[in-house]
Amino acid sequence: MESLRVNASPTLRKQVADALRIAVAHGELQPGERLVERVLCERIGVSRTSLREALRELENEGIVTNLPNRGLIISQLDAKIAKDVFDVRAALEGLISRLFCENATDAQLAALRAAFVDVKRSYAEETSYRQIDAKTRFYDVLMEGADNPEAERMLRSIHIRVSQLRVLSLSSPKRRQTSLKELSTLVEAVCARDCVLAEKLSRDHVDKAKMAALSCFE
Repeated sequence: MESLRVNASPTLRKQVADALRIAVAHGELQPGERLVERVLCERIGVSRTSLREALRELENEGIVTNLPNRGLIISQLDAKIAKDVFDVRAALEGLISRLFCENATDAQLAALRAAFVDVKRSYAEETSYRQIDAKTRFYDVLMEGADNPEAERMLRSIHIRVSQLRVLSLSSPKRRQTSLKELSTLVEAVCARDCVLAEKLSRDHVDKAKMAALSCFE
């Protein structure tokens, strides 16, 4: 994974952690996959010290699990964990949508509309990488306009784990179309600054995504 390579800087730990998060979100590092330090150091191009610092950060976020007699692996998701992740996501995204209505500038409203257009294009391409990247940019705009760094920090961590399931749920054309309709309605409510409706629609969108994801475990 040449895309994992980063350049040394004062924020090297953050760069390594972000590179690993992206690899997990894109499915380049699969749930249950064992993380071998020597291999990762070679692929990323960093020392074991920097890698270990980043892995500790991901372990604290629940993205990485330390198993006895096996070492670090990418955390696996079962139906119970997936449900819990989506329940937390629903609460946080509902909050972010409401705060965006309250705090976003006109320029950020326009940016959200543009980001949604890109989401629609990505869904038509049927490429999971493209869909995940476009959805990430959409939420980046929402979180920036919401202007709540603590909620943003928690939601970004949740989104990494959700991405592991999104690849499965969005593989269904029917779910992609339904998801677009839900997001379109959400964008209109947000741009109308209807805070109550936006929060409700955001939670509803996540609840339906949860149902689609949980069906993958049946």
